[in-house]
Amino acid sequence: MASPLLELKAVSRTYASGAEPLTVLKAVSLTIESGEFVAIMGASGSGKSTLMNIIGCLDKPSSGSYSIHGVEVASLNGDALAALRRDTFGFIFQRYNLMSDLNAVENAEVPAVYCGMAKARRETHASDLLRELGLGDRLQHHPNQLSGGQQQRVSIARALMNGGPVILADEPTGALDSQGGKEVMAILEKLHGQGHTIIVVTHDSDIATHAHRLVRIADGRITSDEQQQKGGVGCPAQTGATGKDAKPGVAVLGEALKMALSSLLHNRLRTALTMLGIIIGVASVVALMAIGNGAKQDVLERIQAMGTDLLTIMRGPPAVRASADIVTSFLPEDLPSIANVRGVAMAVPETALSSLLRFGDQDLMVTVVGTGQDFPQVHDWPPQSGVFFSAEHVKRYAQVVALGQTAAKNLFPEDTNPLGQYVLIGNAPFLVIGVLSSKGLTPRGDDMDNSVWLPYTTAGARVFGQRFFNDFVVRVKPSADMSVVQADLHTLLIKRHRKEDFNIRNMADTIATANETQNTLTYLLAAIAVISLVVGGIGVMNIMLVSVTERTREIGIRMAIGARSFDVLFQFLTEAVMVCFIGGLAGVVVGIGGGLATSTIAGWRVIFTVAPVVIAFGCAFLTGIIFGYLPAKKAAQLDPIEALARD
Repeated sequence: MASPLLELKAVSRTYASGAEPLTVLKAVSLTIESGEFVAIMGASGSGKSTLMNIIGCLDKPSSGSYSIHGVEVASLNGDALAALRRDTFGFIFQRYNLMSDLNAVENAEVPAVYCGMAKARRETHASDLLRELGLGDRLQHHPNQLSGGQQQRVSIARALMNGGPVILADEPTGALDSQGGKEVMAILEKLHGQGHTIIVVTHDSDIATHAHRLVRIADGRITSDEQQQKGGVGCPAQTGATGKDAKPGVAVLGEALKMALSSLLHNRLRTALTMLGIIIGVASVVALMAIGNGAKQDVLERIQAMGTDLLTIMRGPPAVRASADIVTSFLPEDLPSIANVRGVAMAVPETALSSLLRFGDQDLMVTVVGTGQDFPQVHDWPPQSGVFFSAEHVKRYAQVVALGQTAAKNLFPEDTNPLGQYVLIGNAPFLVIGVLSSKGLTPRGDDMDNSVWLPYTTAGARVFGQRFFNDFVVRVKPSADMSVVQADLHTLLIKRHRKEDFNIRNMADTIATANETQNTLTYLLAAIAVISLVVGGIGVMNIMLVSVTERTREIGIRMAIGARSFDVLFQFLTEAVMVCFIGGLAGVVVGIGGGLATSTIAGWRVIFTVAPVVIAFGCAFLTGIIFGYLPAKKAAQLDPIEALARD
């Protein structure tokens, strides 16, 4: 013998209510066969709605047994119950429970989304159902553009979308006028004639008369169960709406994105404000990293402009401050020995002091450098015009000078050629024989072109009044090992000076240190920007939590018509990710625009690279997942009955 469609045996439902539990259903036993038209009638508080919720798999009995086609409902998990609600039951609610941001067709087709029906097919099917129900001219209307009767017809179409073998109607005429109520009941009678099992929950005896079977309930117990009129059991309605192409669940990304986009567009202002935090965070990362990279590159280029294969031997022992001024052992006699060390290409002494440079009535404070004839080759700093002084000039204590670009421009009028002119350094006249090319700023921001260069012999005798040097600068041959040359120079000078009154700075080490320092600063800027991104993520989470609260009823509707907990979680998570995704894209654009604007207005160098953009965008995407998960999980864990009861 075949199992009945629906069978309840001694079903009770008890709720925790303060100190005393509240029993709403008490040992209810009921059997409903396929094709019946049953009315469950009772006063408010009789337990009829609770009974309907249990029949529709929105709730489970506290005790007793409920089976569908012989399958015990208590043994089913959440996904299986959702599948039953989706494929077996069609719900018609007293308050229609349509989604305000969807039109009539979209509302009707929602159950088919959760069974994976192809988009074109479900739109056609929903439109056909609505036309059959007399809404052919209202397909694109939203709920607020429809009358109560029209809204209820949309909810009937939704109940039939996946076939609806069992139609559960909870006070279907309760919010309608008498004419609208008659029309709805006529539709239900027609559906019964087509083989649908109809279960109507009502308190109205006039509505109950339409049913072939009347079940009365009071105080949680069935008081009577009688056949009202002759109406045999019809043929079960088919559920062919799902079809072979069905893929149950909304885990199809395209559908989730469409629903998320529709929801976000429905609240444009809130969506924009939510995105703002993400936009600011991503833009900050992109712009600050570009500014940091530009500053880093500037510093490195300034250091590299001084030479990457240079060793600088400075006065004073290592790690002893304020000791260089008392060291006077850097003498001209050291220069040949340093130049003869294996691996040294050339070496020059350097002594620099600030002094006044004068031409006519024009005075200029410059850096006066006493050095050797190989200075341009050591520093890769050739003359732009004229020549640099020679070894003969050094040997003869010649009073000749080469000028830097800044010094030449600021000292001489535009129409005056500096070459061949005499300038005064202190009170000593010097013939200008060359102007060097532009070198730019030091890593500390000093203008290297605001300098002049003299033979070290002349500088010591006529300007500085000292014979010793401040330091030696050594260019290492390309084939030589920098560290080996540095060690050999260290050994040589210890032997010559009999003490370590010097320290040697490797420019390669300086570049590495500067690079590390600039990276640290850049990462610090990025960390600050990431903090703003996290703050934006928290904002997304807050707004999504508010959205879950506001849309609790919508969540209940979706669960009632077949959405699994995963479907709800995935939808809300998709919304959060979409907010962050779009915000991330906008943030990248704003960040690039902000960086370019900063470069134009402030004159700062900015360098955009792919990595920060990808990282910032990736962080925005992860922010959507991380901060969207909690609200999405909260939505997925809602009880459908409690959710439907929310206003």
